[in-house]
Amino acid sequence: MHEHETSDTSTSLKSLVDAYERQLIQSALTAAAGNQRRAAAALGLLPTTLHEKMKRLGLLRRPAPRPEQLAS
Repeated sequence: MHEHETSDTSTSLKSLVDAYERQLIQSALTAAAGNQRRAAAALGLLPTTLHEKMKRLGLLRRPAPRPEQLAS
């Protein structure tokens, strides 16, 4: 197989790597009580890199709406 060909193996590898990365990030965030800067430091990443990884992996949560936002 040539490097430029895509196979089920490469797709599976990407999904496995993404799942593992997601697990590591979630564990770091839990250990850091949700503090992204501390989680990034624990993972050896810049906070911006962690944010981009979280965005790519679907780990960013929208903040809960404030009561005044619900009234409008």
